[in-house]
Amino acid sequence: MNEPMLIAFDSTQQALRAEMLLEYADIEIDLFPTPKEITAGCAISIEFDGSRLPEVQEILRSEKVEIRGIYFKSEGEYVTIDRS
Repeated sequence: MNEPMLIAFDSTQQALRAEMLLEYADIEIDLFPTPKEITAGCAISIEFDGSRLPEVQEILRSEKVEIRGIYFKSEGEYVTIDRS
């Protein structure tokens, strides 16, 4: 999946930690305001290329980053593909 994907978080601390880890792994990311359709405790989300999904999931799991979920947009709605 080469479409943009979005990671939502419950805390800003976890979002900033994920940002640091993903940048360190040379995964291109953008900080993005969390869409109002996604209920999360943090206003910051991370957008990344869906082709990097397996790497992103491995980093988040191995480093125990707490996320609300990973989403992609389909027909104007956000769909959850991973919820931790």
